[in-house]
Amino acid sequence: MWLSESQKFGVAFTFGGFLSFLFGVLTFFDRALLALGNILFIIGLLLIIGPHKTYNFFTRPNKRRGSFFFSLGVLMILFKWTFIGFLIESLGIIGLFGDFFAVVVQFLRSLPVIGPLLSHPSVAPYVDRLAGVRVLPV
Repeated sequence: MWLSESQKFGVAFTFGGFLSFLFGVLTFFDRALLALGNILFIIGLLLIIGPHKTYNFFTRPNKRRGSFFFSLGVLMILFKWTFIGFLIESLGIIGLFGDFFAVVVQFLRSLPVIGPLLSHPSVAPYVDRLAGVRVLPV
């Protein structure tokens, strides 16, 4: 799969947004880093899939609740209610991107170091339950 130049920038913006958001959480909910992470993430998403598809994604009937909580969380972070905004935004992220968690877990299991850890018999059931992975009975 070939990415256009704008999609490459979108991936960089999204990754930068993720890192900024992560550092914002690690620095005890620093408002500036959380806000920067949100803005970079949204810009990256717009560049990766385009404005029309982004609008369609956020306005799907089954994603409207997640979009509302995500937007409300971003606004609360911008208006200095960082921890409560983070919690509400997290609910929105789960509502919006919860379908992708199973795909992410399967990808992480294919990595050399993380894969065996996530596939360990004592860890795998909890990871599968958290990610919503459906395990077929043998």
